[in-house]
Amino acid sequence: MTELQAGSPGAPIPLPTRKQGAAPGFPDGIRQATPPHPEAAAVAGALAEIRDKVDRANITGLLLASRDGLLLASDTREIEDDSVAAMAAAAVGLATRFVGQAGLGEARGAMFQGSLGHVCVFPVQGSVLLVLFARPDTTMGLFNVVAKQALTLLQNALTTAN
Repeated sequence: MTELQAGSPGAPIPLPTRKQGAAPGFPDGIRQATPPHPEAAAVAGALAEIRDKVDRANITGLLLASRDGLLLASDTREIEDDSVAAMAAAAVGLATRFVGQAGLGEARGAMFQGSLGHVCVFPVQGSVLLVLFARPDTTMGLFNVVAKQALTLLQNALTTAN
């Protein structure tokens, strides 16, 4: 089997990386969207509350986005958060259509596995989406478990904040 070289047709396109000089990510703190989204302060508080409760051995980053693709808050490293927020909204939209077309009920999330790790997008409540990133040595089964634990923690934190 031959490996595809970056830039060749059919080669995977990596996620955009954070621009030089951008704020450092996890574990240094939560970044909020600028200009602030109406829901940003509440979700950033909830993210700050759960960030030390999630399985940090496997989860490498957390991001909250709106269903319209705007960044609300993030705790990530070396990722262009605004682009990921937009892709998260697109992924949930595609998952909703795909699951609906397949007659499988309501979409509960979208999970992707890459050679350098995993990413999952969950609708949380209202217009909030949770994006989680995991290490490449985390199995998909374990990622599913820790991602759902993080989702439950965030839902509880958002409920108590309201």
